[in-house]
Order: sequence, then C-alpha cells, then structure tokens
Amino acid sequence: MASGSDRNPIIIGGLPSQVPDFDPEETQEWLDSLDAAVDERGRERARYLMLRLIERARERRVAVPEMRSSDYVNTIATKDEPFFPGNEEIERRILNATRWNAAVMVSRAQRPGIGVGGHIATFASSASLYDVGFNHFFRGKDGGDGGDQIFFQGHASPGVYARAYMLDRLSEQQLDAFRQEKSKAPHGLSSYPHPRLMPGFWEFPTVSMGLGPIGAIYQARMNRYLHARGIADTSQSHVWAFLGDGEMDEPESLGQLSLAARESLDNLTFVVNCNLQRLDGPVRGNGKIIQELESQFRGAGWNVIKLIWDRSWDPLLAQDRDGVLVNKLNTTPDGQFQTYATESGAYIRQHFFGDDLRLRAMVEGMTDDQILHLGRGGHDHKKIYAAYKAAVEHKGQPTVILAQTVKGWTLGPNFEGRNATHQMKKLTVDDLKRFRDRLHLPISDKELDSGLPPYYHPGRDSEEIQYMHDRRKSLGGYVPTRVVRAKPLNLPDDKPYASLKKGSGNQSIATTMAFVRLLKDLMRDKEIGKRFVPIAPDEYRTFGMDSLFPTAKIYSPLGQTYESVDRDLLLAYKEAPNGQMLHDGISEAGCTASLIAAGSAYATHGEPLIPVYVFYSMFGFQRTGDQFWQMADQLARGFVLGATAGRTTLTGEGLQHADGHSQLLASTNPACVAYDPAFGFEIAHIVKDGLRRMYGEESEDVFYYLTVYNEPIQHPAEPADVDVEGILKGVHRYRRGEAGSIPAQILASGVAVPWAVEAQRILAEDWDVRADVWSATSWNELRRDAVTCEEHNLLHPEEEERVPYVTRKLSGAEGPFVAVSDWMRSVPDQIARWVPGPYSSLGADGFGFADTRGAARRFFHIDAESVVLAVLTELAKTGRVDRSVLKQALDRYRLLDVAAADPGAAGGDA
Repeated sequence: MASGSDRNPIIIGGLPSQVPDFDPEETQEWLDSLDAAVDERGRERARYLMLRLIERARERRVAVPEMRSSDYVNTIATKDEPFFPGNEEIERRILNATRWNAAVMVSRAQRPGIGVGGHIATFASSASLYDVGFNHFFRGKDGGDGGDQIFFQGHASPGVYARAYMLDRLSEQQLDAFRQEKSKAPHGLSSYPHPRLMPGFWEFPTVSMGLGPIGAIYQARMNRYLHARGIADTSQSHVWAFLGDGEMDEPESLGQLSLAARESLDNLTFVVNCNLQRLDGPVRGNGKIIQELESQFRGAGWNVIKLIWDRSWDPLLAQDRDGVLVNKLNTTPDGQFQTYATESGAYIRQHFFGDDLRLRAMVEGMTDDQILHLGRGGHDHKKIYAAYKAAVEHKGQPTVILAQTVKGWTLGPNFEGRNATHQMKKLTVDDLKRFRDRLHLPISDKELDSGLPPYYHPGRDSEEIQYMHDRRKSLGGYVPTRVVRAKPLNLPDDKPYASLKKGSGNQSIATTMAFVRLLKDLMRDKEIGKRFVPIAPDEYRTFGMDSLFPTAKIYSPLGQTYESVDRDLLLAYKEAPNGQMLHDGISEAGCTASLIAAGSAYATHGEPLIPVYVFYSMFGFQRTGDQFWQMADQLARGFVLGATAGRTTLTGEGLQHADGHSQLLASTNPACVAYDPAFGFEIAHIVKDGLRRMYGEESEDVFYYLTVYNEPIQHPAEPADVDVEGILKGVHRYRRGEAGSIPAQILASGVAVPWAVEAQRILAEDWDVRADVWSATSWNELRRDAVTCEEHNLLHPEEEERVPYVTRKLSGAEGPFVAVSDWMRSVPDQIARWVPGPYSSLGADGFGFADTRGAARRFFHIDAESVVLAVLTELAKTGRVDRSVLKQALDRYRLLDVAAADPGAAGGDA
C-alpha cells in the first residue's frame, strides 16, 4: 500500500488565475527567460526546456498541471533503460518456436473436415509482450500464495497454448484438439481463456472484450481488500491485464479507470497491445490511438509508459536536434503507419523521410532494408523489459503500458498489417515457408509440402527448454495455472436462521428486509462472519443495510479523513481501511466485477469469500448480464440479490425500471440457481442450502440469484410440517383450501403468493371453489430438473423413465392449475408441459409504468380478482362451473376498470 505522500493529491491541476502575484518582478524574469529561449533557440528548444521544468517540478512534488499527452516516442529514454538480465538469443529462439506452434495449431484447426479456425494475428503482434512477462515477471503459485493474476487477451490464447506445449504442459494431441472440446475430449482446448472449460489451466475469462480490463481493476482492488482485512497476504501479487487498442473502445474498458487511480492500485498494470487495428480496419485511421489513450489514462490519474519504437530508432532520435523527426512521428496518423508496415523500405524512405531535407539526411547511410526494419517497440525484448520493470516498481498509481506492434508480425506479407488479418486463419505452403525462414527454424520443405505443417519442439533437453523451465522455477511455477486450495467452511447451525423462521408477527416487512436481517445474523457468526462481502451500488440505505455501517463499515484504503455529515446518527456513514462492505458507487458493472473477484477468491488466493451483491433488480441481468456469464465462466460463487423485483412492485419507476423479466434471463445462465421466495422462512432454507452447496464439503461452482421485493407483508411462521425439499426444488404447498367443493390449484411466486391467498379466500366465499395455494420458489429449477429428466429418458430408453419433480409433486392435486407472478408469463410458462393437468398463466407482459401497485396489477390482470377469474375460466372449460359466471365475475370485480382496484400497500423501499 502506498504511503500518503505517494498518493495523488485531490486536485492535480489548474491555473493560478485567482492567486495574487506576490513577486511580479521574479515572475517577469521567468517570462523573459522563456521569451529569450524562443527568440534565440526556437520553439522546439523552448518546448524542451518547459517539459524538463515540468518534469523536475513533479520530481520535487510541486503541484503543477499534468500534461495529458507527450511526444510520440518512448517514455523511457535509452539512457534510463535497465540492464536486461535474460539471454536475448535464447529467448529469441524460444519465441520463434512459440510463434510457429501457435500459427500451426490454428492452421491445422482449419484443415478440411474440421474448419473450426482460430486467430493468428493477435498473438503474432503481442508475442514478445507475453514472452518477457513469462521469462521475467509473471509470478506463479508454487510459493503457496496467489502469485500474479494475469488477464490474457482472449484472441492470443493460441500463443499461451503453444508455450505450454513447449513446457510439456500440453501435448501435441491437445494442440490438434484446439476448439474441438467435445469431439476430441478429454484432450480438447477451449477457443479462449475459459476457466470453466479448462479449470486447471485458465484463471480469468477475458472474452467478451471489455470485461478483462474492468475485471483486472477490481481484482487488484480485491487483492488490497483481502490484505487490509487480514484474510490473505497479497502484498506480492501483481495484476497484469493484456488488452487490445480496439478493445479500449468498449465502455467497460475505460469506465472505471478512476477507481484504480483513486485507490492507488500500484499492484495493477495494463499492457495495451496497440497494433493499430480492429477486426475490420484501423482503430484510429485518421488519428493516433496511443496519444488518445495516453490522454485518457493520464487524465484518470494513471502512470503512462509509452513503448512505441524499438532500438533501431535510437540512433535516429539521437540525431534529432531540432525535433523534426519527433514532429514527423507526432503528425503521422495511424492509418499511414499501418500502410508503412505493409510497404517497402523505398516507399518508407520516400513518403516518411522524403519530404524534409533534414529527415532525408538522417537515413542517407541506411539501406532500404534497414529502413524497412525500423521496428515497433512492442517487439523489442529489452524495451519491453524496461517498461515492465518501471511499471512494477512505480508506487502510488496504476500503470498502463501502451505498446505499439504490428498485427500479424512475422507471418509474412499476406498477413502483416493487413485489414483482413484478424479473420485469416490458415497459412498457405508458401506462407509457411516464408514464416519458417523468418524464424530460422530447422523444418524442411518436404515436411511442409506433405500434408499438415508440423509442430516444432527443440527437444526436452535443449538449451531453450531448460531455460524456460529455469525461468518459471525462479518465478514460482507455471502460468497460467488455476489451483483451488481453499478448504470447506465450517457453516453455522440453525441459530442464525431461527428469527426468519418465526415470521414477522404483526410487523409487515419486505422480503428484502427479511434477507438483510438474516445477513446481519450470519455476519455475526464467529466462523464465517468475516468472510461475507456485502456489495451494493450506492443503495445500502434503500435496502435497509445502513444498519451494517457502524459495525461492518465501508472499505476505504484511506479510512475516513472527513467528519461525516451524519456522524451524530446511530447509523452514520462510516468508512475504514479494514471495512467489510464494498460501496462501489453508481456502477453496476463495477459492483459485478467486485462480485466476481470476491466470489473466485477461493481459487485465486485460497481464501473463500461470500459476496452478497444487492441491487435494484432491473439493473442486474438486464444491465450486466454478460458479466454474470463471466462470473459463471470464472467459477465464482456467491449470492446475488435482485431487490425491488417485480414489474408492478416497484411503484413510481416504470418502463425498463420495472423488472418483470430477470428471472427469465437468469434461467439462461447454467451456473445460476435462481429463486423467487415469498416469505422469510423460505429465504432461510434457500440461503442455508446455498451456503452448503457453494462452501460446504462438496462445493459446487454455482451462484445463487434471489429476487426479493420492497412491498411490506406479514411473514408467517414456518409451518410445523414445512416442506424443505419442496422449497429447495422449486415448489411446495403453502396453504390447502379449507372451504368450497370444486377443486383447483394456484401456483404463485414471490410477492404474488399473498394475491393467491386472497384469491383462495374469494373463490371459496363467492364461488364454492376449494383452491390450494402453492409457492413456486423457483420456476427455473423446476424446469431444469424436468429437462434433465427428459434428456436422460431420451438417451436411456431401456431404463425406467424418470419423472420430473414438478410432475410428481403436483400429481396428487386435482386441477386445473393457474400460475401467477409479478413476472412476464414466460417465467411460469417454463413448467407448463410438465404440469399434470390443464395449465394457464397470468403475467406482467409488456412495458412497466408508474402507478399504484393495485392499478398496475389490475392493468396486467395479475391481482387477486384476476386470479379468481382465471381459475373460473379454467373450470368453465371442463364444465365444473357455468360459463355465465365468467361475465358475472368480470363485472362484479370491475376487472376492466383499472381505477377500481384497491391501490394496495404504498412505500416499502426496503
């Protein structure tokens, strides 16, 4: 952790326009000196002097405005480069072999009859960036800690596989099973970094693009959080994120840069591979992406290291006394540099150096071939090493390294710098021969002419392979490697759950508040209490969680350096360096990234955390659904609370703010166990079972999603004959019908269960219908079970057929069955085909709107009276009641008049 003096001041810039000049004569002397430098030595010399003054001012901690961009040259001067400790010749040979195997693996995956492809050009451009990291910086886990956390750029995965092959971590058979995970099982390799598909290898999923950068920021922050709370020593862990310049257009890539700077995450390094190309063309053809990114990162408070040119440019830059070369570099757009990467030395001489006599003089003694090989800094091991060393040694700020490369580097003229290179997956024989010659590999023409190109391995006892093993041994083991060292937690007994099981008595509380009460009791547990990580996006008070402020406190590396405005209140806002709660501001993406980092700490650092992410329901799967897939891929665990759920329950918001669909979205995520509980006792059993499944003896790689509501109701005590199995599997009979002679069944979930109970009363009193009420705690889990049964029956016709749980559970109940919820009908319709009887559903389909709860429910026809009509309609279909009663009920309850509905309970934010 950086000391206070190493941190950025709150205000880092600004002109002293309102500050009085106490010594005008001295001021004028400085201004005269500048004028003299301009008049006598020119603007370039004056500019140089000003930059040096600014640099010295910052060294002396004088608060002057920071420059947002610098010249288009390397940040680290040649004279400041450290000694390179590696054997560059051996490392070159290693890298050449890795480059070859990566390209050959993708090319072989495109062979006839397979054609699964892959990406060649991204790794070709970033190979040196990775190689220096593997050989000199990336720490492994053999020391017993979490090592470094490395977010590999997804499209570069072939290069990581190729290196693992060289180290005997992967076999040739596995390389040939690239992107053939099922047909070549168990040897298949995933297309990108997918921990769920390769749980012993990959740690962090980085495709979709944009999720890697934000994930890395919050991983670095989670490392600090774990250390500050005394849970794990992460002081030696460094987070590396390898990204693409095109990827930085994603909002998530740059959206949380300020957090990393604000919390001084000097344990974080971004390496942006600036090959100047997107998938289809230039990233900034008419601009300069490195300069643009430099301004953005500097403005956010990051330390920026530009790595643009390789060592062949050093002599030219040393001659540039009047700045003409730097000016040319500054003013040449990226689209032109991309063209230079594909053209001849003569073309570069004419078009880059040719329009100025001074530039032409610089390269007079150079051949066209030498000019052609004026290279990019991201391919120079010594320059890369200097940048990485400076990054890890920098204190008080996160660092970004902006490394210029050529996409498709070394792959030959058909690939290098071409707009289509990202989509090109196969090398022709001629391409392979040129590629082999460029890499100086001992592979014969005959081997390339006869069938599939071969992999190259210099031999297990070769100098190259021994060097690789030695380097990884000195750095603590092989990467990437995912290791799970965490032990099962000692889970609490029934005591924390007792309060919810008693019900709320005469008090009305929302299910959100019921969960918060349980969380408070669980956080008091001596065994696991400290492992809970509450997370919320600026909504703790909304959810009634401000009661945790005084004891759990909000995590802040600075503590609380101000007097809180509510310091005299019992539930005052309280920050602390060892705070337990994560308050990530109004950023659901940031909160979800915190959730993922905390939920995977059991693997990353061997210390299980229990994240509890609470948010406005519609800002979950609707807004950050891709991150929940990332969470599933990373095998993260924890509780996700969609609070203020339901399309009609959050009054006054409306349209997209009224969530009637997140349960359906949750059903698409195979790792998500989703529940829609109605009462506190159901929540108690669900949470207890969730802790067992995720953190017990036989832990599962799932996460729990609970939708809870902000409508206060009276919670019943747990029934004496509570059906725990039914609660957990998805449906249990909550209340039997006691009056009436005509049987029917009502299935409801969440906030709709009280409506079903009211409909039960009306049906009995007004229509002689005896309806049972079932609480469907999870429509999604019921469907999953049924689909699993059907799949088993399909593939095992010789065995006795399995019957879905919902079918077995409802088989003794006499229909018809009517389902109702505050969700769109598609949610309860998931189980329709397995219900043993006539089935219909009611739901809140369409856009939400602002009104009273009663009016909204009448509009969507999901209130108690609408349930009554739906039950009568189903009974009329079978002749159990006369159809004339349907019009009677419609008129009696004024179901076509929204204004006639009881407004219902108001308020209840928590």
